[in-house]
Amino acid sequence: MSVRRRVIGAVAGALGVAAAGTAVGVARQQQAISRRAGEAVPFGALRSTPITVVADDGLPLHVEVDEVEGPQGLRERVAGRRRAQGGDHTAVTVVFVHGYCLNQDSWHFQRAAYRGLVRTVFYDQRSHGRSGRSTRENATIDQLGADLHQVLDQVVPEGPVVLVGHSMGGMTIVALAEAHPELFGDRVVGVGLISTTAGGLDPGRILLPLFPTRLSGGVTTRAVGTLRRGHRPIDLVRRAGRAIATVATDKLAFGQAVPESYVRFVDEMLSATPFEVVADFFPSFSSLDKFDSVEVLGAVPTSVLCGTSDKLTSIGHSRKLHARIPGSQLLECEGAGHMLPLERHDLVNAELDQLISAAAERVVRRW
Repeated sequence: MSVRRRVIGAVAGALGVAAAGTAVGVARQQQAISRRAGEAVPFGALRSTPITVVADDGLPLHVEVDEVEGPQGLRERVAGRRRAQGGDHTAVTVVFVHGYCLNQDSWHFQRAAYRGLVRTVFYDQRSHGRSGRSTRENATIDQLGADLHQVLDQVVPEGPVVLVGHSMGGMTIVALAEAHPELFGDRVVGVGLISTTAGGLDPGRILLPLFPTRLSGGVTTRAVGTLRRGHRPIDLVRRAGRAIATVATDKLAFGQAVPESYVRFVDEMLSATPFEVVADFFPSFSSLDKFDSVEVLGAVPTSVLCGTSDKLTSIGHSRKLHARIPGSQLLECEGAGHMLPLERHDLVNAELDQLISAAAERVVRRW
């Protein structure tokens, strides 16, 4: 049965209540890996030994894996029975897939929360962060889905996987589902879709946080045309209008007031992405149409999360995903914006606690 919930912003501090009864939530509280732990660590400081995954077109992807440390991880707490059932095959790995013009560090609070408890994988999408620069023809959502498949094959070659995607990362998961539906219910045992869609985007909205002025209609078309001819002039405009762009980031990436450090962090990720990359991926958003492929996600526990004040992938997109994915849960975060993993990280983590625990228990029952 589908579940739909609205959560008022004031509930964001009630992680212990929201996560009560879940193995992940209890473990996180016991080990004090929580919101406070994430806030005590500077953005971008959470690192592990890098791994290079080679995509099917030869492009190198920067991947980092946080392994479970010691016997107190989720695999011991939730799936203790597995030792009598054949070993480590029920240990869940969670793979986080970031959004457009961001990088793996955008999962800062989730990475802090699950370190030492769950095996987690973070990677920079092609042309983002520390990964290699893609050719224009391969800067597509379908190719991102193929990249995710390579990451799974090379970093999680066996065992159950929970996939969590934000914005373009959610679209990446949908592309994987379209190309490899057989994975869902077999290798993939849970899915989290945060502030994302499977189609019907207004491309002009995507560019709003990236430009120091509002773009719409023909202005958007002309801007993208400029980007395709050469990104350097636009990069100069971006730097010259940095103060205005930072204000735009605050207004368009977040729904309500957040610490200034959050705004600076997101703006730094956006600013680090050359407009050549912005232009390369831009056509994929206007042509995205994969709502007919999301039903397969109903084979596994699936959580859809979105802020009601999301100005980029509005709440209607998440409601449509929820309606198209049988048995999915929809969490609407009142007043929150697009950068939900930062702005309402307590609520996101609490929902992921429930999702990961449900997926892990499902695996244990299967075995």
